[in-house]
Amino acid sequence: MILANRPRYAARLNAFKTKGDTVADMLAKAGQVGGIDAADLNFPDHFDHHTPAELTEILQQNGMALNGLAMRYYTDPGFRLGAFTHPDQTIRRAAIDITKRGLDALAQMGGTVMTVWLGQDGFDYSFQGDYTRMWDDTLSALAEVCDHNPALDISIEYKPNEPRSWSVLPDMATTLHAIRDLARPNLGVTLDFCHMLFAGEMPAKSAALAARHCRIMGVHLNDGYAKRDDGLIAGTVHPVQTVELFWLLDRLGYDGVIYFDTFPDHGGMDPVQESRANLALTERLRAIAAGLRDDPDLLDAMSRQDAAAATRRIAKALYGA
Repeated sequence: MILANRPRYAARLNAFKTKGDTVADMLAKAGQVGGIDAADLNFPDHFDHHTPAELTEILQQNGMALNGLAMRYYTDPGFRLGAFTHPDQTIRRAAIDITKRGLDALAQMGGTVMTVWLGQDGFDYSFQGDYTRMWDDTLSALAEVCDHNPALDISIEYKPNEPRSWSVLPDMATTLHAIRDLARPNLGVTLDFCHMLFAGEMPAKSAALAARHCRIMGVHLNDGYAKRDDGLIAGTVHPVQTVELFWLLDRLGYDGVIYFDTFPDHGGMDPVQESRANLALTERLRAIAAGLRDDPDLLDAMSRQDAAAATRRIAKALYGA
């Protein structure tokens, strides 16, 4: 089946990294996959040795477009106790300023989306911090970041924990609460499949909730066993839930980039072959979802909340008669 409005695909660039590799080396490997035609760059670490203009040229040389930038505060040990929630105002200011520099680089490269994962912002012990202050500091920082360049989108990638035991923005509901409080039109959310499982969420339900209250600005596809951020090949553990997410995204009209946030490097897998497996499974599952978009039997079963009938229809689409 030919998919309408086929999104481009991007891959986690660091998955292609071996010791001594430059950003140019990683992009060249990603370009060997075939079908990966967009890339996300991490700020500031992917900009250590290249200017935004140079990185734009390297992307073009490898036949790739810029999907967006992703802030990475973990590269600075000073942010271990927090970036936007650090108790020291000077360090919070440094995190905000670094993010603004990232936004300036994004604008120079012609990108539109900055993904913000606040992995360091959280706590590990009871009485470690003032929850109200952490919340207020997070929202104050996000407001300043959103207002730095309203033409650019800021997308929150939430995660329950890791590296902190508890994250300030751990799930969809809390993230949407923050987005509502901030009321910035350029603030939205990134759906990470493993993070949603890890948060005890059904991915399609979280996507439906997000679409009611903000824009879905990115989709990170992977899979796992819901105990940690496994980053396995998409569709290998939760194929039905993956199809359901694609089915809903199709009905919502999402046509953005699908970003493979998987970790072949953790198990020593060939990243080119792993990316090709991601593409093959994703194309198949997306085709199934597209075929079920307006399927009368499925819609009828869902209208009656008939799980048995819906399961039979999905099983037939996935596995045949």
